[in-house]
Amino acid sequence: MTGLKSILFFILAPGMVAGLIPLALFRIGPRLETGFLTSLAFPLWVSGIAILAWCFWDFLVKGKGTPAPIDPPKQLVVSGLYRYVRNPMYVGVLLILIGHFAWFGYWGSLIYAAAVWIAFDLFVRFYEEPNLRSKFGADYEGYLKRVPRWIPRIR
Repeated sequence: MTGLKSILFFILAPGMVAGLIPLALFRIGPRLETGFLTSLAFPLWVSGIAILAWCFWDFLVKGKGTPAPIDPPKQLVVSGLYRYVRNPMYVGVLLILIGHFAWFGYWGSLIYAAAVWIAFDLFVRFYEEPNLRSKFGADYEGYLKRVPRWIPRIR
């Protein structure tokens, strides 16, 4: 049942934010001829979807839950892509959105991607991190010190 909830959340949350909304609303207005950027769109889309799928799998198998706030993981997930950044799912969504801009060239899609990133950052700072601190305590505090929020450390 957790797997089914995870699939449903995958379709609803990232599917709406990275798929339906930008493709329906932000393919209008001024357009940039993206030229060579067009060739980056497919790798960005594939990378973003692969990151999302991997993270959803880790939440299901290692976290014993879903990424959905209504059925959160029971265990802190710090392996897989979570070893490098604390928010790889959001990074995956942003890669997909940047891929939309690279392919279509509409400035509205790039502005939307920036707005989504700001919304993600605020949500993480003011909702997710405080909740995870209270739920996982010292384990999460250690994780915060070891792993950056958005950009992996080069070692």
